[in-house]
Amino acid sequence: MTSVCASLETARLRLRPFERNDIDAVCAYHTLPSVQRYLLNRTRDRGEVASVLDLMSRQVSLQRPGDVLSMAIMRRSDRQIIGQIVLIWHDATAGQGEIRFALHPAFSGQGYLTEAISRMLDIAFGQYRIHRILVRCDGRNHHSIALLQQMGMRLEAHFREHALFQGEWDEELHFAILDREWRQSSKVRELPVRHRVA
Repeated sequence: MTSVCASLETARLRLRPFERNDIDAVCAYHTLPSVQRYLLNRTRDRGEVASVLDLMSRQVSLQRPGDVLSMAIMRRSDRQIIGQIVLIWHDATAGQGEIRFALHPAFSGQGYLTEAISRMLDIAFGQYRIHRILVRCDGRNHHSIALLQQMGMRLEAHFREHALFQGEWDEELHFAILDREWRQSSKVRELPVRHRVA
């Protein structure tokens, strides 16, 4: 596998490696209880965010199974960091990977996650040649569930009360998509809209 380019762009976003001076922006969403339950590395205060940020700033390529690629989700219009997206390489032989994401709640419902996840799927399947991507989702996160379904992902598992988080049982859903399914859905999205004649 190869290193990802310095940044990846969408219509409104730039996905780029984290930098140490991103700490204020990362703290703004990382320390929110509503976000913490979805993070790969949970943080409660600025010191813990600094440690996680240091780790994420070094996660810039996938070279072997277990490696993680962490990218900041930055709005191009004002260069504001609004979240993060992570690609994890689980298995080389079977080509298995996982995407995780977190977005500041103030920016939800505006299509930013659709852009970020779509771009990361393009990289996972195109550059890194991953065969299947998994996305985990909390069973109560109805916005993410709808988003993943709209992107063509299928629900493959529903784990009921499989873990405790802050004294509550967690419901975890697993969505997945194959490389050929994503390529096919991309072709459909790119087809020109034809007006029907009545």
